Amino acid sequence: MAPSKKNILPLLLLFLLLSLSTIFLFSLSPSNPKSQILPQFPTISTLNPGPNFTLLIKVLTFNRLSSLSRCLNSLSKAQYDGINKVHLHVFVDHFFQDFQNGSADLDHRLNLSKKILDFVDGFDWKYGEKFVHYRTSNAGLQAQWLESWWPSSDHEFAFVVEDDLEVSPLYYRFLKAVILNYYYNGSNFSPMIYGASLQRPRFVPGKHGNKMHLDSGTHLFLYQLVGTWGQLLFPKPWKEFRLWYDTHKAKGMKPYLEGMVTNGWYKKMGERIWTPWFIKFIHSHGYFNFYTNFLQERALSVSHRDAGVNYGKTAGPDSYLLDENSNAFNSLKLHPLSDLKWYDFCFREVFTNRIVRSPDELRSVLQSVQKNDTVIVISLYRVSEIIIRNFLCHIEMLNIRNYIFIGPTSRFLLDLARRGHPVINADQFYDISKLDKSFKFQNSVKELIKEILVEAFVTKKCLELGYSTWLVDGNMIPLASDLFLNSFEQTNDFVVWKSYRLLYVRSSSPVLKIWVDDFIQEAATLVNTLRKDSVSSDSGFFYAVEKLLRQKSIKYNSMDERRLGFDINIADANQTSPGNEKKFAFWSSETEPEIIQRQLVQLRLWVVDDESSCTAVVCHHPS
Repeated sequence: MAPSKKNILPLLLLFLLLSLSTIFLFSLSPSNPKSQILPQFPTISTLNPGPNFTLLIKVLTFNRLSSLSRCLNSLSKAQYDGINKVHLHVFVDHFFQDFQNGSADLDHRLNLSKKILDFVDGFDWKYGEKFVHYRTSNAGLQAQWLESWWPSSDHEFAFVVEDDLEVSPLYYRFLKAVILNYYYNGSNFSPMIYGASLQRPRFVPGKHGNKMHLDSGTHLFLYQLVGTWGQLLFPKPWKEFRLWYDTHKAKGMKPYLEGMVTNGWYKKMGERIWTPWFIKFIHSHGYFNFYTNFLQERALSVSHRDAGVNYGKTAGPDSYLLDENSNAFNSLKLHPLSDLKWYDFCFREVFTNRIVRSPDELRSVLQSVQKNDTVIVISLYRVSEIIIRNFLCHIEMLNIRNYIFIGPTSRFLLDLARRGHPVINADQFYDISKLDKSFKFQNSVKELIKEILVEAFVTKKCLELGYSTWLVDGNMIPLASDLFLNSFEQTNDFVVWKSYRLLYVRSSSPVLKIWVDDFIQEAATLVNTLRKDSVSSDSGFFYAVEKLLRQKSIKYNSMDERRLGFDINIADANQTSPGNEKKFAFWSSETEPEIIQRQLVQLRLWVVDDESSCTAVVCHHPS
């Protein structure tokens, strides 16, 4: 029996209502594209269409017609989805105006240029607009790269390829996945990332750097080095670089960065190459780049390394292209940014954003940094940023890595964590720990008491974990790698140098019975006494500990400043070194930063440039 019309009508109305509701919901889009949240651990094939953005392919060519033909054909055979516009921009550099080789050679060059232009003009590009820029004079590889793009918006991306490159048919699917998941996904976005390289990772530019070893389970990671064999560029970092480059070039600066192989490249090739400039920029800003790691030397782009600026003669392909049916690609998971590994120019793993805000977070960070059961706690209180930057360069050269910074909330503290330095946010740590719950104090000394309480409490936690602890003020520079590894042959569990703000506390059973909550509270209550004694805030913690040890008749050692330390304020006018026997250089906290810098420059201990960045990259083999 056929159903009656009365029964069908309500069903039709319900179906129509649901259809309209579905269309309405899909028509909605977020006002801020970066607020879109993609599925956790999406594979390339499960990504949603995402926001509308534009990709510009920038092909740089000169006089290699066969290379250009291979490159453009591989680009045209890639898998594009038709949702986002993909425009093709071809930059044809002009030949050198060399009149010494005669008219025959000139005619050959003119003819080759015409063949290249005819080929590009006739090349069919159906995925967006095609644009051709033919230069009137030879610009060179550096200008070809730098002048190829100025982003018109934050939703425009550039994929730059040199003409001897060949791409996998899967390359666009990967680039789009990176853009959607790590640029437009607010939970995964980081301003530290400038793009993605498609080439196989195989080069470590830091001299004496680690061998590039990645386990088979690492398919996507971050690395500071730019990849010139197929590089996706994000708009904001590229704009920032271009302005940085203009400033440095206009002022006659050079992109020298000692300790890098690329430094030699620039000294040899000069302004014919652009990568030393970009590497210097990346080093000073602490930026990173996505790389893939596929097995069997496969990659999404391959350089045929044809004869040209970079190669005197053709070297051949460096890798194998991933094909369309690659299971490795289709199963590639885009893990959250926090789960990926990060590597610096030495291919040493960088652990970013280690910010301790509570006692619960302290244990794991201390366990990761300690060396020989020793931890160095470096105070940032009342120390200028550039002095700390110089300090960091010295401990990097000495390969001292068992440290953690402690200081109040600041942009500088967060930047240190962003660059891979462990930090303790003292303000948050103090509030969460409720360290002031047992006594009252005047507002005039609140910040100093907070500082003493946090530093003393962190010391207590270090000792409880079995780590001997150095408390160090930032107004000093270590000169020996063994400075903080029991180098003083101390006979007691405490070593105090209050004048120059150094404290050593050995982790032992007797010390654990001394450095308890009551000891910490008593140290904080001495603040008013210290103020009466005209003790500066810089030395407050060290004077409080020393005074408390004396009151309790606890034995401690004092350091021999004349034997171990070097006061930069008493250096002779012609002195250019503190001497080989000295363990550290120091100065009074009242010394002006300009004077500190001048003295350190004289002693050849100032190792930062005008951007407060280390003048060298120093790689160390794992110990």
